Amino acid sequence: MKKLLILILFILIGNQAIGQEKLFLIMEFMKVDENQQNAYAETEDFWEKIHEQRVKNGDIVGWDLWALGPGGEDQHFQYVTVTLFNDPVKMFGGGNFGTALNAAYPDMAEEKLTETFNKTSKARDLAVRIYMKQIAATSDEYDMPIGTVATFDMMKVDLMKYGVYEKAESEIFKTLHQGAIDKGNKESWGLLRFMSPIGSDTYASHMTVSMYKDHAQMFGEGINFSEGATPAGTKAMMDGIAARDMKYVYIANLIRKVR
Repeated sequence: MKKLLILILFILIGNQAIGQEKLFLIMEFMKVDENQQNAYAETEDFWEKIHEQRVKNGDIVGWDLWALGPGGEDQHFQYVTVTLFNDPVKMFGGGNFGTALNAAYPDMAEEKLTETFNKTSKARDLAVRIYMKQIAATSDEYDMPIGTVATFDMMKVDLMKYGVYEKAESEIFKTLHQGAIDKGNKESWGLLRFMSPIGSDTYASHMTVSMYKDHAQMFGEGINFSEGATPAGTKAMMDGIAARDMKYVYIANLIRKVR
């Protein structure tokens, strides 16, 4: 009987794991000079077709391009690309890029491909690459159309305080964001943890992403952080806030998307 109960437990745990698809992301932050804006747009035209093939090949789940604000040349980055995976091995391995390239441009001569790649490096500076995994998210069906507005909140958390911070985000703040979604005040929310790079010298360790259908919804969100508060919940919230340093907040606009 005991063995039967253990077997049933393993089956239930296995089914739960299958039903909860994990999301892994590579975020690549770009610096683009004002005089290179048109060239950069052409560069992403080229890469978008390759990412379409990578989706068809099963190497990636999707790819996005976001324009970042404030966006000035002295304010960090102007764009970020997000490549989505359902497997960390695929994320770090990259898949068969050559197959995707040849499928996207079967008739392009080798000389032309080389020329286009050289233009890519001149149009932008790929300044930062971050590997992440999603560790909490709201329940929503937002399909993120072009024009979606998002906030990317970069957090720095000491490694020994990950548990305190993530507990507050996953159990307290997630519930509040879910309430805002249910009321139609926002569209989606998620918590991401950096997988690489990590350590004391890194700029941040976590990111929260909130999505809105437009700027009007974003500025009108107005979450009531005291709603339904309990002494234990308030303490967890305050402990979570104390555990992290909010480093920077970007306001982003989705301008390209591949699924």
